[in-house]
Order: sequence, then structure tokens, then C-alpha cells
Amino acid sequence: MQLAPLYPILYQILKPAFPSCLWTGVPHSRAIALTFDDGPHPQYTLELLEVLDRYSIKASFFWLGACVTRAPAVAREVYARGHWIGLHGYHHHSFPFLRPNALRQSLEKTQEAIALACQLQPDRVRDVRPPNGLFTPQTLDLLHQWQYRPVMWSVVPEDWVRPGISVVVRRVLQQVCNGSLIVLHDGYCGGQDVALTTAQLIPQLLQQGYHFVTINQFWQPMYEGRVHAY
Repeated sequence: MQLAPLYPILYQILKPAFPSCLWTGVPHSRAIALTFDDGPHPQYTLELLEVLDRYSIKASFFWLGACVTRAPAVAREVYARGHWIGLHGYHHHSFPFLRPNALRQSLEKTQEAIALACQLQPDRVRDVRPPNGLFTPQTLDLLHQWQYRPVMWSVVPEDWVRPGISVVVRRVLQQVCNGSLIVLHDGYCGGQDVALTTAQLIPQLLQQGYHFVTINQFWQPMYEGRVHAY
């Protein structure tokens, strides 16, 4: 059963209920963010990078620590090309099902893997997107307590079930608006189509007058410049 029709409804309910999370950019700007979960993948991510380079677009990647460990050279290439990096946990485990110590260890282990691959300080990667979009108020309390920044979404076309590139593109175009935070996947589950999907999406979104920014740029108007920048 595909859940794609439910995500716009969930977004409308969850965004006002959890205002400390980043759900979108500002409504008066045509800036939107392309984000990619579950990578890096040794093939799919590199194919995606070529598409992003073709249009000189910077995206944001939420990585699984295990995937960074398996493909450190790919992680290093993503970072070297100026894309924004966030955390998705070490394995794709839903945060509410982890004990606090296990959750913290998962995030810190992912930071360490990224730091080793990309030659940066671990605490410079602070943005976190919960796998499967699952979180609780306690999850958010812990993330804030540990000084992480929770990042959510506004457009989820459910590309990981591979409904077809045209279907994913249509879903995004139907839902996109000023400030949209779009979630696609470049990992082992669903990443097979990500480069072709992105190659179709970008020119159509540019034609509609949108421009692309990173997650860090979305945080800035909310925090008035008080950002933990790279």
C-alpha cells in the first residue's frame, strides 16, 4: 500500500504541532531545497552528482553512517562539491524504537564516519532527519538536548517504492510551492531512479521560477543568522 497521498495531510498536521523542527523555507521566497536520504551509494550517488553539477545546484544529503563507512570516497566527493551534509542515523532504525543511549551512539558514530571520510570535525554535522519520518516529542527533546537540529520535509513523493519516474516527478510538481523541502532517496532502496528523476525535475522547477538552496540556508531566516555553519 502506497502512502504518498497521506504525506501532504501529515505535513499539515505535524508542522504546526512541532514548530522546533525545520519543515520548510519561508513562504515569500521561491527558494526550495532538494534533499536526499539513505546514501551515500557507490553508484546512485555518483550518478546524481553528475546531474546536480550539470545545473550547478547544491543539495543536502542525510547519510546513514554504515553507508558512509562502505563508500567513504563517495561521501568525500559529495562534500568536496559543496553539498550540505546531515545525519540519518548509523543504520536505518526508527529513532523512537531506540533507547536514548543507543540513539545518541548512532548519531555520534555517524558523525565520526562522516568526519573520517570528509576530513572535518564531527560536531560540524548537526542536522538530523529521523528515518521513516518517525519521531516523538521525547525524540525531539533529546535531539535538542544534544544540540542537533531536526529536519523534516514538506514534499515526500514516496520514491523509495519506485512507482515510476514519471509518477514521482508528477507528485513533486503537484505539491511544490515556495519554501518546499523535497525528500528523495539515493540509497540502496529507491536510489536506482534518483538521477533520472532529478534530471527531469530540476529543469521543470527552474522553468517555474524556483531556485535551489541547502538546508543550512533554510535555517538562517529562522535563526536570524545564528547557524552552526561549516
